[in-house]
Amino acid sequence: MKKWRLLVGLSAFVLAVVAGTSSADARGTSVCAEGTIPAGTYGAVTVTGNCTFGEGTVTINGNLTVAPGAVLNDHAMAPATVNVTGNVLVGRGGVVGLGSYAPGPHTSAMVGGNVIGNGAASLYLGAMTVKGNLIVSGGGDPGRNLPIKDDTIGGNLIVQGWSGLWFGIIRDEVGGNVIVTNNAAADPTIPPGIDSSEIVTNMIKGNLICSGNTPAPQVGDSEGATNTVGGQKIGQCAGL
Repeated sequence: MKKWRLLVGLSAFVLAVVAGTSSADARGTSVCAEGTIPAGTYGAVTVTGNCTFGEGTVTINGNLTVAPGAVLNDHAMAPATVNVTGNVLVGRGGVVGLGSYAPGPHTSAMVGGNVIGNGAASLYLGAMTVKGNLIVSGGGDPGRNLPIKDDTIGGNLIVQGWSGLWFGIIRDEVGGNVIVTNNAAADPTIPPGIDSSEIVTNMIKGNLICSGNTPAPQVGDSEGATNTVGGQKIGQCAGL
């Protein structure tokens, strides 16, 4: 039996739930300290520990916040469909997984606002929709990747100052600009770091701007295609 803390207004109480049951009240702010967020409809949700989604559909009418150091649905492994009407906000050292990342049951996710990682360790985002901007600012982890693959992003995609094993922007559709600056592989001399900064097969309506990345943006071993860009390709991505 996992515990799911539900805070409504100023009063707090603890509900013991079995994975798959629904929240009793979707109007307040729910806090997951550990365990499973069951299928159901909620107001704003804050994750403070290590949590995952239960099987089914989770609807969040508000912001989804992953607190500093917290982890939600690591590697996007839970077979859940997640809909967030607000923003997804990931704090320093935090991790979130949305959509589909690895082989197995396919899942989906939709975010009505922005996805923002502010010093986050990683965001595992695959085959999902972000109607606003996707911004990764700083952060990273020498033992983690940053895969942004097969996503549809209505606004801008910005990755700046992240450092980890590997990162890539692959097969995404972006309605604005893609800006990739000052990111680094923890060790760019050996795999997977030597193949990091893979930026391929994207459809970008705005500009593709890259600078200060180590290694420089590349095709790597992805076997990907040249990016289709409505604006200009600038800096390290000029040849991509």
